[in-house]
Amino acid sequence: MPRPTLAAALTAGPVVLDGGLSTELEARGSDVSTALWSARLLRDDPAAVVAAHAAFAAAGAQVVTTASYQASVEGFGTAFGLDRAGALRLVARSVELAREGAPDAWVAGSVGPYGAALADGSEYTGAYVDDLTVRDLREFHRPRMEALAGAGADVLACETVPAAREAEALLVEADDLGVPVWLSLTTVRDAAGLARTRRGELAADVLAMAADLDVVLAVGVNCTDPAGVPAGVAAAATSGRPVVAYPNSGEGWDATARRWTGTPGVDPAAVPGWLAAGARLVGGCCRVGPADVRAIAAVLGRA
Repeated sequence: MPRPTLAAALTAGPVVLDGGLSTELEARGSDVSTALWSARLLRDDPAAVVAAHAAFAAAGAQVVTTASYQASVEGFGTAFGLDRAGALRLVARSVELAREGAPDAWVAGSVGPYGAALADGSEYTGAYVDDLTVRDLREFHRPRMEALAGAGADVLACETVPAAREAEALLVEADDLGVPVWLSLTTVRDAAGLARTRRGELAADVLAMAADLDVVLAVGVNCTDPAGVPAGVAAAATSGRPVVAYPNSGEGWDATARRWTGTPGVDPAAVPGWLAAGARLVGGCCRVGPADVRAIAAVLGRA
C-alpha cells in the first residue's frame, strides 16, 4: 500500500516530528559552532547527518527535518567557495541524507529565515526585515526552496520565522512554486498572554495569511519557550489549518558566546495540553533530543 501523504496523516490524527538536529549532532561529537551550523556537515560529514536522522526515526519521529536550516547560496559560497549550482546541489543533498537516515519518515526540507544565514541570532529579533522588501526576501528564499522541492522533500518547513513580512514572502513564494509547506513562527507572549512574533505582530494575524492557500499543510510555532506553546497553538488554530508545535527547551541562547544556558529537554507532561489546544504535528526544536521525542511519541500513542 502506498504511504499516505503528510496532509492525510495530519487529518487522521497527531504526527510526531523530530527534535533539534544540531542538538543531536553536537551530542554525537560534531562541531556545529561555525556560521553554517549543521549545514557544514552536508559536505564535511554527511554520515553524521544520516546517523542523527536515524536516531530520531528510531525514537518515533514520523517526520524528519533536513540539515538545511542555515544553508544558503551565499553561505556555502563564502565557506566552501562553491558557485550557485554547487551550493544548491549541497542543499538538495540534505534531502537525500534525510531519506537515507529515515527511509520510512516524511522529509521536511528546512527553510530557515534570512536571519539564520546571518549567523548572528537575528532570527530571534527579526530586525533585518526593516531593511528588506517582500521581493528581497522572496529572491533570497527561492533558490533553496526550489532545490529542496526538486530533491523530493515531502514538505518545506518554513520555520523560526520572526516577522510578518518574511512570513508573507515565504507564503507567496510557496504558492508561486506550488510546493507544500508549513509555516512556523518563533513567538513570545505579550502582557495579555497572546502570542506575538519577535517583531511584535499578533501571531494570529500573521498566520491568517495562510488560511486560503492550498499549499499550506500546517501553521504554528517553533523555537518558542514551551510555556508559550499553548498561546501559539491557540493563535494558529484560528487559521483553520492543522497546527504544528515544536518548541525549544526553554533555555537561553547566547549569540555572542554561541552557547545555550539552562537545562535541555521538553516535559512530555505538557504535550496533552498542546494537543487539547489543537496541535497535530508535535516535536521539538533546539536542545530537544531523541529521548525527548521518544517521550512525545509515547504521549501521542506513536511509540
